[in-house]
Amino acid sequence: MSLIYDFSAPLIDGREQPLTTWRDKVVLVVNVASKCGYTPQYAGLERLYRDYRDRGFVVLGFPCNQFGGQEPGSETEIAAFCDLNYHVSFPMFGKVVVNGRGAHPLFQWLKRKAPGLLGVQTIPWNFTKFLVDRSGGTVQRFAGGTEPDDLRQPIEALLG
Repeated sequence: MSLIYDFSAPLIDGREQPLTTWRDKVVLVVNVASKCGYTPQYAGLERLYRDYRDRGFVVLGFPCNQFGGQEPGSETEIAAFCDLNYHVSFPMFGKVVVNGRGAHPLFQWLKRKAPGLLGVQTIPWNFTKFLVDRSGGTVQRFAGGTEPDDLRQPIEALLG
């Protein structure tokens, strides 16, 4: 598989969602968690989504419990948390595994397309961000500690 559009994943409500839904959009894929020091980034991710969605941008949130058990809740609990605390309106998916055996194919692809420091193909922590251009094939990676507002310039460059 060579483009982000070749993948699908279950939304947080369990319905399978092909990523072709966001063809020709700039896509920010983020592995998220509700009990992480970076959890307040949900607010910044939501601001990015609201500021740029009309220009062809989307944030896709993928809850992951692999890092310190920081996403222990059910999909229903995660959705409620995101709505209540951060008014998240961007698409949220069901829990995924991002590293090791059972890693979701989307994350396997993202890690190959945009490896981390020294070419490492693992995700080190929650809120690692992958920015995918409108073609669906070029990916940039940003560390979990990168604040969403720091992505404005790269997003605007891709939006044109």
